[in-house]
Amino acid sequence: MRVLRIGNASGFYGDRFDAVREMLTGGELDVLTGDYLAELTMLILGRDQLKDPAAGYARTFLRQMEEGLGLAHERGVRIVANAGGLNPAGLADALRALAAKLGLPTRVAHVEGDRLTPADGALTSNAYLGGAGIAACLAAGADVVVTGRVTDAALVTGPAQWRFGWGPEEYDKLAGAVVAGHVLECGTQATGGNYAFFTELGPGVLRRPGFPVAEIHADGSSVVTKHPGTGGLVDIGTVTAQLLYETAGARYAGPDATARLDTVRLTREGPDRVRIDGVRGEAPPPTLKVGRSRLGGFRNEVVFVLTGLDVEAKARLVRDQIEDALTGSRPASVRWELSRTDRPDAPTEETASALLRLVVRDPAPEPVGRALTGAAIELALASYPGFHVTAPPGKGAPYGVFEAAYVPASEVPHTAVLPDGTRRDVPAPERTLDLAPVPDPPLPPPLPEGPVRRAPLGRIAGARSGDKGGDANVGVWVRTEEEWRWLAHTLTVERFRALLPETAGSAVTRHVLPNLKALNFTVAGILGEGVASQARFDPQAKALGEWLRSRELDVPEELLTAVPENRPPGDPAAAAAPESPTEGPQ
Repeated sequence: MRVLRIGNASGFYGDRFDAVREMLTGGELDVLTGDYLAELTMLILGRDQLKDPAAGYARTFLRQMEEGLGLAHERGVRIVANAGGLNPAGLADALRALAAKLGLPTRVAHVEGDRLTPADGALTSNAYLGGAGIAACLAAGADVVVTGRVTDAALVTGPAQWRFGWGPEEYDKLAGAVVAGHVLECGTQATGGNYAFFTELGPGVLRRPGFPVAEIHADGSSVVTKHPGTGGLVDIGTVTAQLLYETAGARYAGPDATARLDTVRLTREGPDRVRIDGVRGEAPPPTLKVGRSRLGGFRNEVVFVLTGLDVEAKARLVRDQIEDALTGSRPASVRWELSRTDRPDAPTEETASALLRLVVRDPAPEPVGRALTGAAIELALASYPGFHVTAPPGKGAPYGVFEAAYVPASEVPHTAVLPDGTRRDVPAPERTLDLAPVPDPPLPPPLPEGPVRRAPLGRIAGARSGDKGGDANVGVWVRTEEEWRWLAHTLTVERFRALLPETAGSAVTRHVLPNLKALNFTVAGILGEGVASQARFDPQAKALGEWLRSRELDVPEELLTAVPENRPPGDPAAAAAPESPTEGPQ
């Protein structure tokens, strides 16, 4: 049975609009997927639906299909996307109307049942479904399948179950598809986007990265690649980075199977081709994750610009003045942060300036609205020299909160609505396995002692970080065995905390993944109530890993001399660096 070629054309709601056309015309595909739903997106769609009950899906996807339906029909490509959001039935109807308008015989199906009754003031409440409903729709002849909240990997496991006829207990095969799905889900993050070692890739490589493709085999193994002639890069490093993104320990749970990330093997098969195999799977857990979003209150912010001398004193003055003005109407949460973006004897006014950011939150709009804006504006002629702000403060805006919960899978009505309107119930798994931590594997022998030099961690290690609700994860990986021997013994939880002092109030857990030469750290609660609450300067922890890479520590000289200095993209010496057949750039 030939391989199943699955492409991705969207990693989030707002990704490159032309990617659907590029993927459908750029090379061979059997299925094109798109991931439109993030935690924040569900809140946005929920607010849309408050204004219009017929809304609640990703309207961008419908616009993309004005051209995409015809291209997919010409090429025999099935389309699977979670763009249905809170209203997959509504999107399916809109797609049928669009197909009729275009004169296309497109058969549309959808998956529903994920939307649960909101409780405790929640605006949205959705269970993460698996891929079996998608498989049922494809088996019934659907050309397009739209879903609500399914796991990101389900967009790949569903087509793979359909094509290869895998049973619900073929866990190794399903887990292999889960891993491939996780690599594809964020689009160009698998082809060099947000890649720690981007300076090694050469001139123009990342100007416009192509979207990824996974060639799925009947045994669950896969090869990650991209269409010929597209930008970006697929190698062991880019795939490793995406495998570590928004994951945690060795067990990566999903409703189709739990994939053991500690069994993943990556092999460079050729230019822009990385094989994934060896993945072991286990029965899924008995519960489904449920994402709930609610309005958390109202927020506002003011950014004061502090220029030139006496920055700290200027910050103290305006802070005292604002605090005095807020007496009697103080918001529930008041947070100040001074960013020293200034430099001494600066050649421009901007580089001579620091930023003092004030963020306030309250359950009611009044304390973060007129009370704050009045206090800030009235200081225009009565505060520090050079007083100005980056933008005039406005009235408070609502913010959201994301919460995760779990419900028994048997209580969630997973339903495939086939192209002819037939409703087919998808049964919950008969066998399940409660999640339990995997004991840490043995560490490699440490490097022998030798001379060291102070250097940034990123001279040796790559990193990628992200968010899951209020928690963050930071995956750190290296590319040689010697580097792994050093990293595994050096980057302990204690060292991690010392390098990132902002983690001091959070529980930090370290997970060891020797096959990937990687450590994955989870930092509980550092993001407050999630991205929509914007509790931090970097509310999705996107750059937490890059901050870690910039921190200095003692690094063995032998490792620093083995890795060439980061060179500007296009440096011939960087481009000529040799690659082994099983490793990424050395």
